[in-house]
Amino acid sequence: MTCVCGLGPSTPECCGRYLSGAESPPTAEALMRSRYAAYVERQIEYLATTHEPKKRHEVDSAGATEWAEKATWEGLEIHATTGGADDAEATVEFTAKYAIGGRSLKHRERASFHKLEGRWYYHDGQMVKPPPVVRQEPKLGRNDPCHCASGVKFKKCCGR
Repeated sequence: MTCVCGLGPSTPECCGRYLSGAESPPTAEALMRSRYAAYVERQIEYLATTHEPKKRHEVDSAGATEWAEKATWEGLEIHATTGGADDAEATVEFTAKYAIGGRSLKHRERASFHKLEGRWYYHDGQMVKPPPVVRQEPKLGRNDPCHCASGVKFKKCCGR
């Protein structure tokens, strides 16, 4: 069984060591993965302790607990990272996939992290809008012939 973050061999061997406090994440990406694991494992206190100290007052523990409990977590995808273990700042763009009430949803964010006194902390994040859908074919009008070649107007055929 792999870690809930999708990377390690198991959660205890991967993110679990960070959630337990046995080790500190060595990179911003490792911290991001462990924060996702905290939602999955409902360890909301970890989210507060890994939030940048001067911004901890912004943590909504009740809201995070509610989200974590209502959601069925379906996976984490890392799109891009900047900064390494030796840097003071880093960003991680990711998508957290989850379902609530049977509806599949995605949370895409570009998160920024700061390293203070040798430890990585979540600073803040910005939602990333999905790229716009680009139509490959020309748009059919209601009165155009249907694309299925039935010979009927689109509005009376596939446009219903």
